[in-house]
Amino acid sequence: MIYKQFQELKLSALGFGAMRLPVLEGKDDQIDEQAAFDMVDYAMAHGINYYDTAFGYHGGNSELVMGKALARYPRESFYLATKFPGYDLSNMGKVREIFEKQLEKCRVDYFDFYLFHNVCELNIEQYLDNEKNGIFDYLVEQKRNGRIRHLGFSAHGSYQVMERFLKAYGSEMEFCQIQLNYLDWKFQNADKKVELLSRYNLPVWVMEPLRGGRLVHLSEENEAKLKALRPEVPAHAWAFRFLQSLPEVAVVLSGMSNMEQLQDNIAIFDREEPLSDRERQVLDAVAEEMLSHNLLPCTACHYCVSHCPQQLDIPDLLEMYNEFNFTGGSFIALMKLASMSQDKRPESCVGCQSCEAVCPQQIRISQAMADFAEKTRTNPFEK
Repeated sequence: MIYKQFQELKLSALGFGAMRLPVLEGKDDQIDEQAAFDMVDYAMAHGINYYDTAFGYHGGNSELVMGKALARYPRESFYLATKFPGYDLSNMGKVREIFEKQLEKCRVDYFDFYLFHNVCELNIEQYLDNEKNGIFDYLVEQKRNGRIRHLGFSAHGSYQVMERFLKAYGSEMEFCQIQLNYLDWKFQNADKKVELLSRYNLPVWVMEPLRGGRLVHLSEENEAKLKALRPEVPAHAWAFRFLQSLPEVAVVLSGMSNMEQLQDNIAIFDREEPLSDRERQVLDAVAEEMLSHNLLPCTACHYCVSHCPQQLDIPDLLEMYNEFNFTGGSFIALMKLASMSQDKRPESCVGCQSCEAVCPQQIRISQAMADFAEKTRTNPFEK
């Protein structure tokens, strides 16, 4: 197992993500406890010492199962991470109650790592309203009391949202968890986010290294490009090797659903094999080809914005539209839409096509806005 130095700790470079544990009868809230225990046992025996769960994973049962699984081991033999569930705005005034419940569920007296969960457009105002919600003050207090050893945050929000959070709370943050893979390096501006975190001297924790499984199975054409370089390396291993090439990355979290996935990932993290410059170029080309399908070629020139009678931020909306379509219904796009005022959403487009008259890419913007509005008419994140 590869280990990364984090302050005084040596963390396994592969972290055990507990969001996609094995379940019974396909029901997400019914974890197969014995299978999960077996996986934890194998992980512990093969050098994984970082375990990541959260309040809402598996309908609230992930913390319970991981607590039971890890309670069979000496407390100093593993590092446990969980998160404050700020993705649900109804939780914002309950930080004390939730934190105490999490300790109970996980059967521990302290958390090695604790995160503000999913900092994004939907909740940034509530996270920053420390006077009303007191989340920051309470968690810092728990850190001072030793019940949180290391405090950080996870983010699915934009660069601008992350920057706001860091300007307010960066002095107390020790690490940050972002969605990072070779597809999102440019698609979600992960490269810029990594640069931002480097300015605050924050190491990067990675979530979604395989883009929800999207990078496990590639087209025959793209797979052939990679096999021409390393014939024996499967497609998903390239995604992990990409992350091993980034010095800013400390821990890569993988939500493994069965023993086979766990064993395979542990084998990949048995040694470091970063990409060569040539391999990185080919992988960039694979990402570019994948993103070329069904995505609108907006370059964010903003010519359209100055011609929109509704003053819509069209490049931002098209970026969300691309994310939504590429993922088949992105929660990231839905959360961001829910944070916007009604008059700035895609349904406010009047279809005048003034924007299309000045679009260098000749995008049918009015058609895209109508399609986006229809697809997101029902949004579970609406306030």
